[in-house]
Amino acid sequence: MPVTRASVTGSVTDSARETKAAGFRADIQGLRAVAVLAVILNHAGIPAVSGGYVGVDVFFVISGFLITGHLARSLERDGRIGFATFYARRARRILPASLTVLLLSVLGALVLVPPLLREQIFRDAIATAFYVPNYSFAVQGTDYLADSTPSLFQHYWSLGVEEQFYLVWPLLLFGVYLLSRRVSRGSRRASRGARRWMIGVLSIVIVASFAASVALTFSSEPWAFFSLWSRAWELGLGGIVALAPGATRWLRPVVAAVLGWLGLAGILAACFLFSATTAFPGWADALPVASAALLIFAGAVPARFGPSLLLTLRPLQFIGLISYSIYLVHWPILVLVQARVGYYNPLPVWGTTLLVAASIPVAWLLYRFVENPARRATWLIHSVPRTLIGAGAASIVIAVVAVVAIAVTTALPLNSGRTTALSAPTDPPTATPFVPSNLRPSIQTAGDDNPAIYAQGCEVGIAQTAPNPCEFGAAGGQRIVLFGDSHAAQWFPALQKIAAEGSYQLETQTKSGCASVDIDIARNGVDYMACNVWRAKVIAQLKADPPALVVMANYTNPDFTNAANATAQWEAGMMKTIDELTPVTKVAVIADTPDLRYSPIICLSAHLTSARDCGQPASLALKSPGRPAEQDVASVTSATLIDLTGYFCADGWCPAIDGSTLIYRDSHHITATYSAELASALAPRIRALMG
Repeated sequence: MPVTRASVTGSVTDSARETKAAGFRADIQGLRAVAVLAVILNHAGIPAVSGGYVGVDVFFVISGFLITGHLARSLERDGRIGFATFYARRARRILPASLTVLLLSVLGALVLVPPLLREQIFRDAIATAFYVPNYSFAVQGTDYLADSTPSLFQHYWSLGVEEQFYLVWPLLLFGVYLLSRRVSRGSRRASRGARRWMIGVLSIVIVASFAASVALTFSSEPWAFFSLWSRAWELGLGGIVALAPGATRWLRPVVAAVLGWLGLAGILAACFLFSATTAFPGWADALPVASAALLIFAGAVPARFGPSLLLTLRPLQFIGLISYSIYLVHWPILVLVQARVGYYNPLPVWGTTLLVAASIPVAWLLYRFVENPARRATWLIHSVPRTLIGAGAASIVIAVVAVVAIAVTTALPLNSGRTTALSAPTDPPTATPFVPSNLRPSIQTAGDDNPAIYAQGCEVGIAQTAPNPCEFGAAGGQRIVLFGDSHAAQWFPALQKIAAEGSYQLETQTKSGCASVDIDIARNGVDYMACNVWRAKVIAQLKADPPALVVMANYTNPDFTNAANATAQWEAGMMKTIDELTPVTKVAVIADTPDLRYSPIICLSAHLTSARDCGQPASLALKSPGRPAEQDVASVTSATLIDLTGYFCADGWCPAIDGSTLIYRDSHHITATYSAELASALAPRIRALMG
């Protein structure tokens, strides 16, 4: 199933009820439909809608407009906000449908999701039940572009943002209102003054939040994407539109129509022109957000030939009406079906399209029998405590169910119950056809089987540009420098053993996602400039204090800034780095390890007796632009290519297990255990170069 950058749900929750006080806006109902269709088509992997993830931003603007308008009218009418009533109404509108889907998804995961993924999924369910899934994903560093096994509850992040918004927004507006009343005297003047004060405060929030969004996009993209403080400006901009209805008085219908079409065009342009490589949210987010605000603003003026011609069409009105339910159900349908068929078999676009189409009648059932009845239930409407207590109790019950599911999952055996003989790596590998009970490392611990240099703080972080060399082995011995990205770091266990046995000194110069090859790499859609600076500094250090040997290793399928002619770029970059180093030292290049595209340990947890199913054809696993470049450059330079591919693949197949050892800890990094065991294969080649 295609993995996309974003999803939307919470902002779909503001139904026509919030608009009735000021007049129902059919154009906003249609705008909901446009936004949710963009998102679900993007999740289905429709190539033309590569930027459909901006639908979430459109919904945030709609939500900010509706909620701020509702609260402002309440303050002007009553001079107060009924906080308990407000929160109870939000709970009735949002929680019954979302908690129903949450519970059903937990039960579905118990049956359809591979065992190794279940524990984290159920932890995500607990965070979702308590309305903080966005921060859970931010802490995990979730990357929608890189995650080939997305969380079943990934789409709830925006619901978390909205619920947190609902918690603080009324308090903020009420505080500003009270402050304005102290400054202004007279009811009419106070009313006008309150709106001006609110607009002023919201303007400050918008500027600060947008600045945070831009800054975090380049330094910590998950936090920019998931946090309330980096998304508040989108809701706030919708709020300013709600607080300034008088600004539309100067609009003639023809001008309003033009502005409305420009707003809709801006939203559609973002949907069709943005992609997974767009730095987002950041500066790019201004296009869909400003366009949505412009469309809502212009829509307040009746215009015969405005975008309402399109947005009020009956099909869009229907989709807009059930858009919240559509969003809630489409994602688990996609994820659970993909989990059932296996992540090694991505669903074709026609299949995902059928699934999102099927989610529409399912969503109607959810709307008809859960969402709408709960919102209109008189026994809840007439009892605010009953609503709030019931919402809290339901969340606790689902969290308890998730805890029980975690206990059940952790009790499951994740091996076949059979053992196999302990053996060193072989060329070709001994592909064990089952998951042995004496597997090293176990499936449960494989994800944490990392080289020790990570725990010791030797791996340079994303933003850091200063080299951070760490030294191991014999002080004063011949010096070997390991230089590259995480695919260099994965060879540390092998080289550490070799250094200890040969009385060498081993120095590590590794940086996450940063190749030692001089190429331009993109990260989160922007140039990874910190990588270029770090690489140049390391090379300068190596030239100033040459070691006996530099060992280069890199991931050969990175995100190039310009994807055109990737192999040629790798050749040129590798040649440049080698030409810088070979005048002062020897250079060896370890051929890149296979890339299985999806984590085999997840697959193995579901195929305990058929482990071969979790390997990949060599034609796929060894396909990368940098691999042929490594061979070509090594053949025309003095650098030595060390190719241990024979220990990973044989007869056109790359297995996940070699004898009693698990090869991979994720889709393309080898376990520290297997790296250490490969020291016996790597040592003769290193010793020959060391003389």
